[in-house]
Amino acid sequence: MPRKFITSMRYAQTGIRYLWRTQRNFRIHILIALAALLLGMLLEITLVEFMALFLSIFFVIVTETMNTAVEEAVNLAVITKKARAMVSKDVAAASVLLSSLCAIIIGFLIFGPRLWGLLHKVVGG
Repeated sequence: MPRKFITSMRYAQTGIRYLWRTQRNFRIHILIALAALLLGMLLEITLVEFMALFLSIFFVIVTETMNTAVEEAVNLAVITKKARAMVSKDVAAASVLLSSLCAIIIGFLIFGPRLWGLLHKVVGG
């Protein structure tokens, strides 16, 4: 493999380790993602549903990583709190919120009918 590619992969690994060590929300997103994937296997969702689940999971994780990058860059560039700096950080955080809401909706669409059916079997007989 070309040396530049291997170096790039090492930088990416360092970034992922940093996120895991320092970002509570990143860890929460990863744990929720693992739970959703496990639930998908237990409920035997379709390949298309797994694809939608994976896309929504990675959408959230990517926006979380970009949010952290924006926050760190703003913190590096600005010594004191400034309104424009806060707007940048707030908008980056909003992207995580929006992607998370999208993932929740996809999760309800995939898991809702199956879980509702299981509930009816257990409660309704």
